[in-house]
Amino acid sequence: MRERGGRPMPGVLVLMGSGETSPTMVEVHRSVARRLPAGARAVLLDTPYAFQENRADISARARRYFARSVGLEVRVAEGVAGADWVFSGPGSPTYALERWNDGPVGGDLRARVRARRGATVLASAAACTAGVATAPVYEIYKAGAEPHWRPGLDLLEPLGLRVVVIPHFDNAEGGTHDTRYCYLGERRLSRMERELPPGTAVLGLDEHTAVLVDLGTEEVEVAGRGGLTIRRPDTRAVLPAGTRLTLGELRRLAEGGGAAATPPSSLSSASAQGARQVTLAETIRACECRFQEAVAGGDPSAAARAVLDLEAELVRWSADTEEDDGGVDQARDLMRLLIARLGEAASEAGVRRLAGPLLALRDELRRAGRYADADALRDAMGRGGVQVEDTPDGPRWTTRPD
Repeated sequence: MRERGGRPMPGVLVLMGSGETSPTMVEVHRSVARRLPAGARAVLLDTPYAFQENRADISARARRYFARSVGLEVRVAEGVAGADWVFSGPGSPTYALERWNDGPVGGDLRARVRARRGATVLASAAACTAGVATAPVYEIYKAGAEPHWRPGLDLLEPLGLRVVVIPHFDNAEGGTHDTRYCYLGERRLSRMERELPPGTAVLGLDEHTAVLVDLGTEEVEVAGRGGLTIRRPDTRAVLPAGTRLTLGELRRLAEGGGAAATPPSSLSSASAQGARQVTLAETIRACECRFQEAVAGGDPSAAARAVLDLEAELVRWSADTEEDDGGVDQARDLMRLLIARLGEAASEAGVRRLAGPLLALRDELRRAGRYADADALRDAMGRGGVQVEDTPDGPRWTTRPD
């Protein structure tokens, strides 16, 4: 890790509950990137998702996100030695652990934290590995294994924290069943807590939330949309976004004692910016509600604006690798549905007024290679009375005769 003025680069450890490559965490990443020296060596560990067929696509989206939104040129690497900034995110915690512990990565990650040098950012599945034990989420939630723990990297032990880390702590995707606590739910987590070594606490990180630990000053900050929960069998403390405390105070909370945390009103720029962001799932719901209200009120122009806004959000979230609540795929499905309904709900006159904006949207879809969506929009316009013809000079539209 590089040095500034002959001194070791200050260290920072960041754990994220989710949203690591989404707009919600941009300011958190930027706050860390500002600590780095010029020409910093930034690496991405793809191990947690290396078993997936779309591994290269996930890495490409992540690299694009960090380059465009954070200003970091990141390369995929198998090791972390000499890196100024290290990031790892979604996938399977146990798949990552098995490979990191079989090679030098596990030891190198522990050495970074112990030496308190460099920036180490672990999110979602990778964050799961940071504690004394790790929840094998894939095996329990998706394959039906009995609730159990696997040994973790224990990166927080040099900081005096005997904890397990549970990302996605406030997940609510289950609807009719409990998917909190990284899809474990209360019943399974309560059972698993009884199997932890004595004195071990749970650090629960909400989605689109991060905890930043300055390894030099030992200052701790919670940033983003949710909170950090310190859970023990007999006590529970919730630190909302904007909370600042010392590492010593966090240790006492993890041990079951109290802490004097700065009130959440004292927000840093990273916390405040993260708190203002909305998730893609919230945007999807809002656009759908606006569309339905516009259709019910006979306002096709407002309905079209809702579709256009959803398309803009799809572009903004296109680099997201975690895709909570269905993510970009769910938004694309909804947009196709709304496009079809637009043609059915709008009057001929309404669609005629919207021909210009809708053709602009169709052009954007075609340029992005989303030809099926572009064709669906053309068909929807046809059902509303506007016929679209592609010519060498560009698309032309005409209204269907009465």
